[in-house]
Amino acid sequence: MFSLEKIVRKNIWNLTPYSSARDEFKGTADVFLDANENPYGNLNRYPDPQQIKIKEKLAKIKNVNTDQIFIGNGSDEVIDIAFRIFCEPGVDKALTFSPTYGMYDVSADINNIELIKQPLINDFQINLNQLQPYLDDPLVKMIFICSPNNPTGNTINEEDIEYILANFEGVVIIDEAYIDFSSKQSFIEKINDYPNLIVSQTFSKAWGLAGVRVGAAYTNKAILDLYNRVKPPYNVSVLNQDAVLDSLNNLSNVEKNIDIILEERSRLKQRLASIKKVNKIYPSDANFLLVNVDDADKTYNYLIDEKVIIRNRNKVINNCIRITVGTPEENEQLINALKAL
Repeated sequence: MFSLEKIVRKNIWNLTPYSSARDEFKGTADVFLDANENPYGNLNRYPDPQQIKIKEKLAKIKNVNTDQIFIGNGSDEVIDIAFRIFCEPGVDKALTFSPTYGMYDVSADINNIELIKQPLINDFQINLNQLQPYLDDPLVKMIFICSPNNPTGNTINEEDIEYILANFEGVVIIDEAYIDFSSKQSFIEKINDYPNLIVSQTFSKAWGLAGVRVGAAYTNKAILDLYNRVKPPYNVSVLNQDAVLDSLNNLSNVEKNIDIILEERSRLKQRLASIKKVNKIYPSDANFLLVNVDDADKTYNYLIDEKVIIRNRNKVINNCIRITVGTPEENEQLINALKAL
């Protein structure tokens, strides 16, 4: 049975968080002399440490409570804080499924945590038959599942994820950075069903705010309280919060752009299939396509010369490149360059 106290590092469980001036006072006033801020300037005041306005908007959109939402400095902060809450450096372990998002590896190394990488099989799905020893290992405190997965683009089978959630006594983090491009349902709907579930999303992809660096995590209040203990007091700037709020207030524009990207993904797949050196285009629920070509290194370097930049994934998946879906004009430039190769 899952016990949150059992898997949280003792120093984190006993941690008294830093209380900022804006944590102690919430509301409006005429004069603020509490936070040692410069009284002059347009950006002289600290941002809301709890990002309440963003959470109120997201709560309505995602059908959750505001105390089930964490706003981070990119989803990378969601990942890093999880390591710091649940894994004792040099002792505990985490697990993920490869190939997948490389930041799990980097965060594990930074926090001195062994990251076990179980290979995906059969069209990049989880091999449950070889997973049980890791589910039973008390030192494995976290499992990261990227779905839709990067760089493969596919969604992980829902039944497999639910099996892991039900049979693992640690925390399961489902990274849904690309969920807005998928027809599948988000696991946010399950956060009240599984006390060990954290769902990570981002404003970098479908929301078009990669430069803003804001991510979100959805979980139960008990885990959220731990996140708020560990995070820096003002982890998301005023400018970044305002940019997110602008986007949240213009949902129709976001949805329109998603529709265009999905149409272009389908068109791009069809166009790529007509190119001789393209051997396979993998199914995608994301805003990119994983493509197997005759020679990934040669293709990548050639496209650089043509001023078209893609991602070479040859070292991760043999002779594969990853192509982000661009504007119709950008996609056309890519296709024309590949045809000339």
